[in-house]
Amino acid sequence: MSYEGASSDRHRIDLYDVSTALIGFQRSLALTTHLLLNDEIITQAPSLKNAKIFAIPPEAGSWKLTAVISTALYTLGTAQNNSPVGHVLYSLYDYVISESLGVHVDYNKSLGVLYKEAAARKIDVPVVKESQVDALIEKCSNAIVEMHRPIVKSGSATQCVITCGQRNHEAPLRTALNRKTYAYIHETIEDRVPNVYEGRVSSYNTNTFKGRIYIPALGRPVAFELEPNTRSNREVEVVARSLFHSGLKQHQEPGSLIYIVASQKTSKGGVLKSLMISKVSDKPYS
Repeated sequence: MSYEGASSDRHRIDLYDVSTALIGFQRSLALTTHLLLNDEIITQAPSLKNAKIFAIPPEAGSWKLTAVISTALYTLGTAQNNSPVGHVLYSLYDYVISESLGVHVDYNKSLGVLYKEAAARKIDVPVVKESQVDALIEKCSNAIVEMHRPIVKSGSATQCVITCGQRNHEAPLRTALNRKTYAYIHETIEDRVPNVYEGRVSSYNTNTFKGRIYIPALGRPVAFELEPNTRSNREVEVVARSLFHSGLKQHQEPGSLIYIVASQKTSKGGVLKSLMISKVSDKPYS
């Protein structure tokens, strides 16, 4: 993790801000690593099992800190491709950071591709489902907000770039942290005027009534939550059937495409972040 711009380029950064940011960095890494290794979502970094996260001393003349994630079988974080599990961790963390900051990542073209390649080579790697990644993104949100602190509080940096890899072979995550990404993740505007959407459910959690729905008109999936009055067996069945067909890529089957009435939560810049669904049906609304 490297901070750039403003006084950080002169090797000075606000101590309180960077210490808070490092806690957020460690927490986001811990929650991501724990899910990958233990198939479980945790909410507190000290609950991390089967791995330890170490910090290597910052490089002289920079505000760059390297974290190494070590397990009994693998050393992760120091190299993107040093092991199949390390590669999956890199892609999973990249997915979490990017989606949290409003940059869409296609699960099937990122993690999905890695799992297919591992299966073809008969390599056993932990599989994280898309619904689990969605839950992880929600749990990491506050930590990622904290990682912006040197940028938005003291202004002692203008951006943060996260890379993964060995020296001279580092690969940056697809999204850098800056004021624009902070505005996206931190500020949410709720519009209670409902709109009608049609789409296909790509993930859904029966415990939280939250998921993601791919909306063709937007060309991307959007997070959603069923409002309390939209949680009847019939309505949940409509959502579950759409998810079933999506999993089998049966996009032409009846029930694959569903219709919802929902209010919007957007970023300050007007980017749609999530939907609160008040009605759901497998038939178009007249």
